[in-house]
Amino acid sequence: MLKEKIQEDVVAAQKERQELKVSTLRLLLSAIKNFEIAKQGTSYTASDEEIAGVIQKEIKQRRESIEAYKAGGRQDLVDKETKELEILQTYLPEQMGEEEIRQVVDKKIAKLGATSAADIGKVMGALSQELKGKADLGLVSQFVREKLSS
Repeated sequence: MLKEKIQEDVVAAQKERQELKVSTLRLLLSAIKNFEIAKQGTSYTASDEEIAGVIQKEIKQRRESIEAYKAGGRQDLVDKETKELEILQTYLPEQMGEEEIRQVVDKKIAKLGATSAADIGKVMGALSQELKGKADLGLVSQFVREKLSS
């Protein structure tokens, strides 16, 4: 299971004195625990798919922080957040490339018969289930909006 792998990696990182990796993975484990508690209390164990969702959320937070730090001229914090982002991404399945995402978006729009911006929600609902954990949903949303807004 993914959670056990993360816990094992924390121990390994501690032995190798990789402080940033240790702190990043501890924050991730904390986020997973908070998710489990919010879901059903302390006895609930998150599935790998749910953990991937938590990781995606953590990655999104890092990306937002990177943008904010860049705007604030804090390169030291940009570097730290970027390294954390890279650590987190290693726990997700291989992400789809932009071209592959565009193809899936095109097929789904054609299948659903979507023609206007009013259909964005319907298309995104279908795609978010299909691509969760496999692709950056922000990018998927951007491509859907491009297609249906033109």
